Amino acid sequence: MSQQPQAVYTTDEYGRPFIIVREQARKTRSHGVEAIKSHILAARTVANIIKTSLGPRGLDKILISPDGDITVTNDGATILSQMEVEHQIAKLLVQLSKSQDDEIGDGTTGVVVLAGALLEQSESLLDRGIHPMRIADGFERACAVAVEQLDRISDQVEFSLENTGNLLKTAMTSLGSKIVSKAHEQFAQIAVDAVLSVADLERKDVLFDLIKVDGKVGGSLTDTTLIKGVLIDKDMSHPQMPRSVKDARLAILTCPFEPPRPKTKHKLDITSVDEYKKLREYEKEKFEEMIKRVKDTGANLVICQWGFDDEANHLLLANDLPAVRWVGGPEIELIAIATNGRIVPRFEDLTAQKLGKAGIVREVTFGTTRDKMLVIEECANTRAVTIFVRGGNKMIIDEAKRALHDAICVVRNLVTDNRVVYGGGAAEISCSIAVAKAADEIPSIEQYAMRAFAAALDAIPLALAENSGLPPIETLADVKSRQVTEGNSKLGIDCNGRGENDMKKQFVYDPLISKRQQFLLATQLVRAVLKIDDVITAGAAED
Repeated sequence: MSQQPQAVYTTDEYGRPFIIVREQARKTRSHGVEAIKSHILAARTVANIIKTSLGPRGLDKILISPDGDITVTNDGATILSQMEVEHQIAKLLVQLSKSQDDEIGDGTTGVVVLAGALLEQSESLLDRGIHPMRIADGFERACAVAVEQLDRISDQVEFSLENTGNLLKTAMTSLGSKIVSKAHEQFAQIAVDAVLSVADLERKDVLFDLIKVDGKVGGSLTDTTLIKGVLIDKDMSHPQMPRSVKDARLAILTCPFEPPRPKTKHKLDITSVDEYKKLREYEKEKFEEMIKRVKDTGANLVICQWGFDDEANHLLLANDLPAVRWVGGPEIELIAIATNGRIVPRFEDLTAQKLGKAGIVREVTFGTTRDKMLVIEECANTRAVTIFVRGGNKMIIDEAKRALHDAICVVRNLVTDNRVVYGGGAAEISCSIAVAKAADEIPSIEQYAMRAFAAALDAIPLALAENSGLPPIETLADVKSRQVTEGNSKLGIDCNGRGENDMKKQFVYDPLISKRQQFLLATQLVRAVLKIDDVITAGAAED
């Protein structure tokens, strides 16, 4: 006769009794369905944290780093990347958000909310005794139906360099939920102009390397400007050098203005005044030789990656050769691309053909602090641009940069594929109706998973309605019934309270590839989570 497991009867802090079975108490971890449920709980916890940040009325989160630095944002990828997440499945959600950010650039909050909703639905299916893999197969099938529906309801938006209205509306949709929403038309215009400046419309390609986003504390968000050229946080190396150089021919150097030294360890003993004078003359000759090499090529401005001492600086000034020192590697590369110049590692290699060309290089100063920055405009390669963000403090500037990144990515996505679906949850509601309809025609047990997928898609419009202060269930039921009766897939949640549910009339656009990627990534992650029934830590002893 098998021995019955012993039970311990105890009470909680309110005096309510509960039972601990000793065999359960000794288990170090759960297996099978119980393990999957614990993973679902961890993922749902993360999803619920950022659900309140979804949509134009979504709330921000304040993130405090271990060093005490503060970040205020509602960008899903930023929130998750800065959260200290211990649970393995929660880390998968963080990676999910990052992959959406890397591939598409926008929709990082929505993809996590959808994944959390799918896992929540799968938990009720597990309680019914449906096998996890049958649930995963049903989700895959439903996702295929949803993606087909997205293709059916998508519209093509026409745009050109002269007619950018549709691009502007899509960028404004992306910026509607950001900190810059008060100036979102201006920021959307900047994002569109920046992308079209560097876009190759024939190849449907956007060279992101040519767009630089920089910021300086001071001024307001409305002072943000797009500079057709390069902006670097440097000034002329000598205060008496000219503040601007017209028809600039730039020598872009990664070698320092200093006398050559042996590569190995060396020691130089100077025992007399004559020897010191000889050394000084030698150094001066070398400096003059370097400056002559630069001047002979016709250069009238030096951009140097390294610093140079006071003597070299004085000789540069005496020879009417303005210079900028300590310019970082990425900025050197951007200047070389923008001016069609070549980066030169040795003075001996410098020739007139390797010089960069720009219409004007000028210093700009800011406010009473007189902070200086250098602007290189009218470059030989006119496609390079810099977005210069202003704001009241560093936190606002950082969030504005993240918002601009999302808007630039959205416009880039439209240049790559000019099909859009409509936001405000309209696309999700339409796909939910299509998936639920398809589930009715499937005789196998997977129909339950497909209906669960349809219910999970409703989580996006529900969250949008809740974050906008609307009654979520009533609002969703009303919009869904109108979509069915009117056959209009453009109806969504009116987050801004304009009294209009047609998202096309509100100009709320989402790129098709962004929405499709959200569905596919969320389904892939949920399938992976449902397949995990145990977590084994390397080196951990078994009971």
